[in-house]
Amino acid sequence: MKHKYLLWISPAALLICASCGKPAKQNTASVPTPVNVAEAKRAEAIYYDQFQGTVVALNSVELRSQVAGFITGIFFKEGEVVQKGKALYEIDRRKYVAAYDQAVANISSAEANLVKAQKDVDRYTYLQKQDAVARQTVDQTIAVYETNKSQVAVAKAQLVSAKTDLSYSIISAPFTGRIGISQVKLGAQVTPGTTLLNTISSEHPIGVDFVINEQDINRFYNLQRKGTDSTFKLQLSDGITTYNKPGKILAIDRGVNNQTGTIKVRVQFSNENDILKDGMSCVVKVLNEQSGNRIMIPAKAVNEQMGEFFVFVSLDTIAKQHKVSLGQHIGNNVVILSGINEGDKVITDGFQRLRDGGKITLGNPSAQQAPGQSKQGK
Repeated sequence: MKHKYLLWISPAALLICASCGKPAKQNTASVPTPVNVAEAKRAEAIYYDQFQGTVVALNSVELRSQVAGFITGIFFKEGEVVQKGKALYEIDRRKYVAAYDQAVANISSAEANLVKAQKDVDRYTYLQKQDAVARQTVDQTIAVYETNKSQVAVAKAQLVSAKTDLSYSIISAPFTGRIGISQVKLGAQVTPGTTLLNTISSEHPIGVDFVINEQDINRFYNLQRKGTDSTFKLQLSDGITTYNKPGKILAIDRGVNNQTGTIKVRVQFSNENDILKDGMSCVVKVLNEQSGNRIMIPAKAVNEQMGEFFVFVSLDTIAKQHKVSLGQHIGNNVVILSGINEGDKVITDGFQRLRDGGKITLGNPSAQQAPGQSKQGK
């Protein structure tokens, strides 16, 4: 009998011993996650949309001769600013001076013949009243008078033409601007309308052209109507220097390019110091409509999930997930357009292990052990 009881007792004792030897399993679900938090604050969020632009002269013209001849005079220094009306080039004028003088003489001759014809008409008209001359003779005299009258008109027109050609032999600046490097030298032969002599362009004010998507047309029309000059800034081609003069919209192109879906906008800038040059590349910065006093949080607090953005907000010991709408990134922060309020404490570190409604505690998230990991004894 004694051995029979031992057989029944031994398995139970083994089970008790085995259970005493195992450590108790931790309830990891109830362990708070250590996190860091930051307060959502309001601040001035000023930021700009950027467009690639090109500096353009508001007035620019290629100088070409309207009469033929040889260059006999150049009256400017290449690259200088020339005033409106300043003589720039001279084309051999001798032929045009002679043509002008001849036209003047032709007028004198035609007018003399017209005076004689007028006197003949008066004389023969008087004799006709006395029945001393035939009617046919009077009619012929009147016809000669009308012919001479037409010749005077022709001579005057020729004088105007000769005077115009003579004026074209001096090429003057059509407006005040900077002239470029001459494309012809003294003695060069020029052909009317073909030979390029030089290019002159205005510098102050100056324009910057850039293109926008057709979806933004109404935005820029509104900016044009407001006429504000604090909306546009310019970053020069070095990528560092910001031009210190504001700009305003001068013109929006007549229509949208149906190939690209874009439209050209021209912004005007003052350029008294001649910093901006025709053809320069630059970046146009346009004040974003969402600029202003906005809620901002650290950008690292935002978690993206399938194209949507979320943050965890600390509610004492509970983390609540909020869907947010983002604005512009400014440094290490990001503008929040909607989803949280000023003063909310957003979790910046440790949210990767959180679920909506999870328990949290303030601490060092990087010091938290992975779930299931045990400490090693000494």
